[in-house]
Amino acid sequence: MRITVTGATGQLGRHVVDALLDRGVPAGDVVAAVRTPDRAADLAARGVEVREADYDRPDTLASALAGTDRLLLISASEPGKRAPQHRAVIDAARAAGVGQIVYTSLLKADVATYALADEHRETERYLADSGIPHVVLRNGWYTENYTGALAPTLEHGALLGAAGDGRVAVASRRDYAEAAAAVLTGDGHEGAVYELGGDRPVTLAELAATIADVAGRPVAYRDLPEAEYVAVLEGAGLPAPVAAILAGADGGIARGELTTDSGDLRRLIGRPTTPPADTIRGALEAVAA
Repeated sequence: MRITVTGATGQLGRHVVDALLDRGVPAGDVVAAVRTPDRAADLAARGVEVREADYDRPDTLASALAGTDRLLLISASEPGKRAPQHRAVIDAARAAGVGQIVYTSLLKADVATYALADEHRETERYLADSGIPHVVLRNGWYTENYTGALAPTLEHGALLGAAGDGRVAVASRRDYAEAAAAVLTGDGHEGAVYELGGDRPVTLAELAATIADVAGRPVAYRDLPEAEYVAVLEGAGLPAPVAAILAGADGGIARGELTTDSGDLRRLIGRPTTPPADTIRGALEAVAA
């Protein structure tokens, strides 16, 4: 069975390839479909087949997906461009006769009211209408969404946000990758929609306290009005539309739209989800190195 992973050089995609190989999938049965093949030289060295696949260049997609039995469509990274990019991949998959698509969507995408969910909801509808057997993985927030800015968080002793006392079911990228690998290599998942999130949802105040505990330095959560948080993100260099989308997601957290008690992630990976403290500790070690 040939499994193709789009975005295989991305932060999630690399973990998925690792998880597939860890599950015993022969490297020759894994295709890394990537925009820049040169960035996948390490995957090729492990025996993984590397193919060019640019979401913005549909002419690259047909050859990238040829012979694919199961496809992991990892959602594109640029808000505002995702829906047409995803449609291009789904169309190419249908033309190539792909047997099944597994799509990484967003937690509660069908009912979430913040802007980041819109393109995921649109993609889910398009996938349903495509006629291709599929599975939807509605991924929750990555703990790494917060550890990516760990250095300034520690420097200023503050984790900023606009989530109030809402809870977010964070889990590590590796957790979500292992879930994807379990679905890609397993049977009985067709038509399923999995709501994925960490075992113990946390408030951002609790997350800040965990960062402080692991780092041994004072860190507190500073809750801001959404408009003020947008301004802070813009001041940090984010484009205004992106800043608005990210701050809007915090509004979703405040409304309970990024938490779940489904237990789907734990069941798929066959173990408890990674505690935030473990991910934070790994990020601190990386910063120190």
